Amino acid sequence: MSKSSIEEQVEDIAKKQLAEIKYYTKTEVINSEIEKALKIAPSKSGGSGKNFPDIKLFIETKDLRHIPVMIEVKGKKGDFIKLNSSGEIENKTKDGSPHFSNINKYAVNGAIHYADAIIEHTESYKEVIAIGLNGYYQLDKIKLELGVYYVSAENYFIPKKIDDYDDLTFLLPNNIDELIDRINKLNLTPEEIEKKSKEVENDIEIKLKNLNQVMQDDLKISVGSRVELVTGLIMAGLGVDNKVSPLEINDLKGEIGSKVNDGTVIINKIDSFLEERNLPQEKKHMIINDLSRVFIYSDLWKPINGESKLKKVYTIVKNEIMPIFTSARHLDFTGKLFNVLNAWVDIPDSDKNDVVLTPRYVTELMAKLAQVNKDSYVWDYAVGSAGFLISSMKLMIRDAEERIKSPKELKEKISKIKYQQLLGIEKRSDIYLLAVLNMILMGDGSSNIIHKDSLTEFDGKYEQGELNGEDFPANVFLLNPPYSAPGKGFIFVEKALSKMKNGRAAILIQENAGSGIGIPYTKRLLQNNSLLASIHMPDIFKGKAGVQTAIYIFNIGIPHNEKQIVKFIDFTNDGYTRQNRKKSGQDVNLKNTNNAYERYDEIVNLVLYGKSYLNYFSEEEYIEDSISLNGDDWTFSQHKKINTVPTEEDFKNTIKEYLDWKVKFYY
Repeated sequence: MSKSSIEEQVEDIAKKQLAEIKYYTKTEVINSEIEKALKIAPSKSGGSGKNFPDIKLFIETKDLRHIPVMIEVKGKKGDFIKLNSSGEIENKTKDGSPHFSNINKYAVNGAIHYADAIIEHTESYKEVIAIGLNGYYQLDKIKLELGVYYVSAENYFIPKKIDDYDDLTFLLPNNIDELIDRINKLNLTPEEIEKKSKEVENDIEIKLKNLNQVMQDDLKISVGSRVELVTGLIMAGLGVDNKVSPLEINDLKGEIGSKVNDGTVIINKIDSFLEERNLPQEKKHMIINDLSRVFIYSDLWKPINGESKLKKVYTIVKNEIMPIFTSARHLDFTGKLFNVLNAWVDIPDSDKNDVVLTPRYVTELMAKLAQVNKDSYVWDYAVGSAGFLISSMKLMIRDAEERIKSPKELKEKISKIKYQQLLGIEKRSDIYLLAVLNMILMGDGSSNIIHKDSLTEFDGKYEQGELNGEDFPANVFLLNPPYSAPGKGFIFVEKALSKMKNGRAAILIQENAGSGIGIPYTKRLLQNNSLLASIHMPDIFKGKAGVQTAIYIFNIGIPHNEKQIVKFIDFTNDGYTRQNRKKSGQDVNLKNTNNAYERYDEIVNLVLYGKSYLNYFSEEEYIEDSISLNGDDWTFSQHKKINTVPTEEDFKNTIKEYLDWKVKFYY
């Protein structure tokens, strides 16, 4: 048996199997966009050289999907695939950087590297089939190893094995329908989605903190300008397919003319981006005016030694932030951006500190508690960065995918969810900007993100699109209100629920609003709505807000009956250990140390289905009790049972403690 590589022989075998279809060899150009992506991405060994897949081709589906296929060939035993201890493709090291030695050595790992490069660096191709092919002599015959994986942006770049194959004939025209059918069934498990979401969020947090440090220490950019600065640069860097090219670093030339300086170049790019996203003109003008303060009317555009601060920041945004941002679908990216860039803001007794954006794992919990599904109409009267709407959209689309089998009907339903079934109102222009950007990323064009005071200016109607002027038929209300508002924010709840006929509301609020401080709003709410549950929350805003919060859950349109059972849950131990280290990522500041995922699932089951689902929580942490109609006895501590009758064990412990004290005192 030869120990030398037989790669060329293996490649010849592959080409013979593909003889009846068009394929491209290592040095042939499959198309300019893919070739550019392969050139931009780091090479397999980590350098700046171009990537050269051994064989490239397209498959075309009946619905005109053009899916690139990248094939990497090796010719030596042991060069097929490298997995980590969890059985996943090991293309990253423990610190999250590319594992170039694996990518360069193993066939499957190399093919997936090419797939990632294409998805990340092209606009047209967000799904790729990656094939690793290895061969070696065994008993004087060539033994082939074939690994076939599907990689897509939709699946967070997680490679999913399509099937086991003996050869490449599954790529031939007669077999394409079966291949596509298998691909369409490759859904990620909830565990895979959550794991990847955590990885992306951690990466986002670390990169944003590094950027914040540069703006703080090196560039001396004021804290008050950073959110608008980074948000605007991301908009400029996104572009619009076939209409607006993304801003390139070399577009910022450091000129000083009023029409050509870096600030004007960026604002013009943002203006074009928003125009092609079909934002209403008043929304677009408001955003441009707000951003002009940073890009035009500051000195950030002025060149120093030929380079402006804007260019220095955009270089980091383009290279470090944009690749994560464009792959962070279904995550509240701008909420993370806001919380990180405002971590050093210190404005006591100001409404600037009245905004703390809710973590994703809490917005998802609340959407589940509100039983969001494909037919929900969800609104938020203090939308912030749209975290609640994003979590709701994810649940709604997932429910639609599970229940609608017709591809045509599913596509129509998802479009309706994005354009008609989500609505948010935000008063502050800087936060409104974040919500617009988040929803653009989600694909809805920010269609129902409204810049108004929800208490005094919003009348409960759609304000654009074909339903403009009609009532929004809300049946789910999710909210984390400003706690400085009347009733600690319950004024928002009263107004929203007064416009709803039925459904469910989940409110994250300062807990003592339910123990009397929220009166008269809490008392009036019970006249038309029922309190279902009260959840005493852990320190979810550690280091950002020093308030004890609770989630209050209501059935809307059903007056509360004093005989009704309310569920009170102590969620202090939610399974996470928290820290507040400024330079650390989420993997340090939020650690799952005690079955956090299972505990969050259990909370949902307890609220929806009752105490038979007690497992991780004890009976002392779950109470069923009634409340008065006064609106002042909603907190867990007010219903906690304290046993004042001493037991025999209490007596024994008291005697033991006394004898221990006496021995120490006298002897």
